Amino acid sequence: MVFCDLDLSKRLERAEGYGCLQWAAARRRVFPEAGSTWIEHAGAFVVFDGVDSPVTQSFGLGLFEPLSAEVLEPIEQFFRSRGAAVQHEISPFVGVPALELLCERGYKPIEVSSVMVQQVDYVIGELPAHTRVRVIDGDESAIWADVSARGWAHEHPELLEFLQNLGKVAVARDDGISFLAEIEGTPGAAGSLCLHEGVALFGGSATVPELRRRGLQAALLRERMRYAHDTGCDLAMIVAQPGSNSQRNAERAGFRIAYTRTKWRLPAS
Repeated sequence: MVFCDLDLSKRLERAEGYGCLQWAAARRRVFPEAGSTWIEHAGAFVVFDGVDSPVTQSFGLGLFEPLSAEVLEPIEQFFRSRGAAVQHEISPFVGVPALELLCERGYKPIEVSSVMVQQVDYVIGELPAHTRVRVIDGDESAIWADVSARGWAHEHPELLEFLQNLGKVAVARDDGISFLAEIEGTPGAAGSLCLHEGVALFGGSATVPELRRRGLQAALLRERMRYAHDTGCDLAMIVAQPGSNSQRNAERAGFRIAYTRTKWRLPAS
């Protein structure tokens, strides 16, 4: 049984923060002009990946050291010096005094998310006939990026090129593993894992429109869980919007909500 407490939140927030740090490091290699960088301060990972990037924020703030003005000021300067709004993903385990401090400094809540977890167990059984899930080869990054982008861009085709560039960054991450799901040899869905100290963070997965409702999402989830088990992870983690299809799919697969997290923003001055 997984108990939802401060120690668990430290592990989960650290894992996601590490994944975002590796994202920024990969972008710096693939697109050096982006100016991606990061620091570690008061136990939190603080990442800048561009002014408008969802990765530009901190993780774990207030969990490892009590939150104070002295802790916040260097982080706020880190973001503001790059023209970005200051954003923090805040676990409820930081306590009420930390939230009061954020309010006093002008922060506002802008987003909530369900942090979901389950123990990693041995996966029994096989995939449906004609379905295969595998880790991509070194020369398949473009294929993975294309499948992922087409899946995400179905309702917003104008974002296809942007999403393809994101895919190139995703497959370049250290400690990130990229998976393709195929039906009869045709790639139809893409997903990822980021591993950190026994926690397997399941990244968002996408299926191309013409191969949806064929079980590829379930197959991706199953085989990533198998991979997490085989590499020694004991916890699996997913972050989803409350009440979303992603949360329901995760719950069907055995994930449970550990806590609801809030993102706080201090607007750029």
